[in-house]
Formats: sequence, C-alpha cells, structure tokens
Amino acid sequence: MHFIKHLRNLHVRSMFEKKYILSQARCLQTDVAQKTKPKKYKYPSVYDPYGSRPAPSEKVNQLAEQIITLTAEERAQIGPALREILKHPKLEKISTEGLDLGAAAAGTNTQAEEKKEEKTAFDVKLEKFDATSKLKVIKEVRALTSLGLKEAKELVEKAPVVLKQGLTKEEAEGIIEKIKAAGGAAIME
Repeated sequence: MHFIKHLRNLHVRSMFEKKYILSQARCLQTDVAQKTKPKKYKYPSVYDPYGSRPAPSEKVNQLAEQIITLTAEERAQIGPALREILKHPKLEKISTEGLDLGAAAAGTNTQAEEKKEEKTAFDVKLEKFDATSKLKVIKEVRALTSLGLKEAKELVEKAPVVLKQGLTKEEAEGIIEKIKAAGGAAIME
C-alpha cells in the first residue's frame, strides 16, 4: 500500500498512464500477498538412482565367500572364463596415438623418446665468439640472416642467441661451419 501512495505522487504525462501504473501495482500487490512459501522437500541422506535393492540371495553370498578364498591368480582368471562361457566379445584396446593424455600417458615415454630422435627441424644458436673476430662473425650473421649491419651487430652481441630456426640437419651443419670459420661458436638444437 505504501508503494501505491508513492506512485500517486509520480509525475506522468497523462492521466491514462497514471491509472495504468496504479492498476499494475495493485495486481503486483495482490500477487505477492497470495503467494505461499515454497514446499521444502526432504532429500535422502544417500542418493541411490536405482532405488532400494533386495538383499542378495544365499546362493550369491556363498559364491562371494568362495571367490574370497581364491588366490589372486585364480581371481584374475574369473573374468576371462566368464567372458568365454557367456560368449561376450573380447575387448580391444583403443589406440591413444595422437591424443594428448597429459600425465596419464607416463607409460608412453619410449614413444616420445623415439620421436625426439627423429627430429627433422633444427635451430642454429650462436653461443659465443672471439672478441678479435667479432667483425667477421657479424658479417657472416648478416649474410645468413639478411639483416642490416646494425641489427646483425645487436644480434651477435646478445649471444647466446638463436640465429635461424627450422633448418634441415645439412643446412644447420653448413651454417655452423661458416660461423666457426669466422671465429664464432654455434650449436645445433
């Protein structure tokens, strides 16, 4: 009711708008008054989607006791024997090659090591150079990277730095030889 008093003092453009707003407010007020509190449902302490189950039969209890007395090797044979007797299809392993399994793929380290050995793209990294042959190394880097004199000088002074990336093994070895001839030391990564 207090809300409706404030609406009457509201400045509106026409009397029609004022009547419309007041009628809407009265409807809202009656809706709020008629609403009741929602029902609170009591949830079970343990959720069982299949409902309550009957207790296992005496025959099943005896079978469980017999399984407990078996050795680990004999228990391991139960699954394949049941699969054969019940004629279930044999489960095939799913190939995970090419999937990123994260830490779960710790057992596939041998495959990762083999892939590292088969590296096809190499980077050439300038490790160091003789101070006396700095100019020769800068000229060689400039020729290899097609940089300007200033950029090549800055690159050489930042050593150790990667000079070229994604090279074949032969190209990388050729560049390393040229840098060694100029007085620098480079490695292949």
